[in-house]
Amino acid sequence: MSREDYEAVIGLEVHAELSTKTKIFCSCKTEFGGEPNTQCCPICMAMPGTLPVLNEKVVEYAVRAGLATNCSIARDSKNDRKNYFYPDLPKSYQISQFDKPLCEKGYIEIEEKNGEKKNIGITRIHIEEDAGKLNHDDFGGGCLVDLNRAGVPLIEIVSEPDMRSSEEVDKYLKKLKSILEYIEVSDCKMQEGSFRADVNVSVRKKGDTKLGTRTEMKNMNSFRSITRGIEYEIDRQIDVIEKGEKVEQETLRWNDVSGKTFSMRDKEDAQDYRYFPDPDLARICLTEEYIEAIKNNLPELPESRRKRYIEEYSLTERDANLITVSKYLSNLFEDTLEKTNNAKASCNWILGDISRILNEKEMEPNEIPFTSSNLAELITLIDKGTISTAIAKKVLEELFKNPKEPSKIIEEKGWIQISDESAIKEVVLKILEENPQSVQDYKGGKDRAIGFLVGQAMKQTKGKANPQMLNTMFVEEINRI
Repeated sequence: MSREDYEAVIGLEVHAELSTKTKIFCSCKTEFGGEPNTQCCPICMAMPGTLPVLNEKVVEYAVRAGLATNCSIARDSKNDRKNYFYPDLPKSYQISQFDKPLCEKGYIEIEEKNGEKKNIGITRIHIEEDAGKLNHDDFGGGCLVDLNRAGVPLIEIVSEPDMRSSEEVDKYLKKLKSILEYIEVSDCKMQEGSFRADVNVSVRKKGDTKLGTRTEMKNMNSFRSITRGIEYEIDRQIDVIEKGEKVEQETLRWNDVSGKTFSMRDKEDAQDYRYFPDPDLARICLTEEYIEAIKNNLPELPESRRKRYIEEYSLTERDANLITVSKYLSNLFEDTLEKTNNAKASCNWILGDISRILNEKEMEPNEIPFTSSNLAELITLIDKGTISTAIAKKVLEELFKNPKEPSKIIEEKGWIQISDESAIKEVVLKILEENPQSVQDYKGGKDRAIGFLVGQAMKQTKGKANPQMLNTMFVEEINRI
């Protein structure tokens, strides 16, 4: 049998670090990148006699995430102890939520290949604390623990096993990441581990209703790795079944270099964690007024912005979809538009050259080093004829390297556009003399010949000539010949 005879069943457990200033059960900072063990206290270190105090902002952010993903919000929930040995959590258990999470039974809508909509169910969203970090010493042997991350607040978003392909997983994750960014509960910086996923994969023959044995790939924090890991694991499990062997339920580690999964341990079930209510924390009781106040103050969601961009700014559905995927790109668009009143140019620069450079440099939109004022000035300089589009592209490259006012970059580099008629005419006459065949082609009805001639002139002037003036002057001079 071939892969087409099988169906994948995929569910996700997404961990998103919340953007609170302090940890979930103490007042230690949550900033990323501090010196090891400089952002911890007796509570983080589980010193005898210390007691946790729940950060109210964590509850608010979790409720906000639940409302934005169509969940029901529990009026009564609690914290539980998840008893499992964590070498980087000194108390050797994690405070999480078991049978009474804050949010349940939601969904996120994605678009399938055929354009139809599909809802991916969300089983639950609960709050919990993050673990610390182990730093392994490959040379001296042993291991050092950094507790800065221990106690950083997380929400865990558990999906239903509703996804059937890596493409659906990719769309779901990107939509979820976008929502969390828009409602400002997490910065979702995947490179810092602020948005990561445990991926559960099983396969079954098409037509079967019984679920296959699942495996779980832990702590994956890049869309590319998740897609590659799912594709590999589907093929691996099908191969195991085709050989007449049994897929083992286990937790796996994905190796991005080898492109393979490796076993970490047997997969645990809920009973292995021996949950029980945390005796040191009170129940979480929410009023209708509290929930309604959060609902009424939710920021605008990406779907609403997408619709508004199509209606108010005449963006195509494709462009509106692309630009609202990231809150940071969407905000850059809105801020630039406010300064230029030029929706088309603002959108084209963001989805064109800016996105291209981000991909080339493997940067996230939130890492764009320049401001909307810089981009607006660049667009204005083009509109005024101070620089050509070709020069603007070079200025943009400089903005990524050394962000400053575009006018200063242009002045320093000597990139001001040539708009002097006599200077341009001199270039035009030279290009015409060097390209007699293009002159004949244009006279013969091949209008594209003008584009070639303009390109040659732009090349000769290193992109500094005014392209509109070039185009006009080439037509005038050819008509005189």
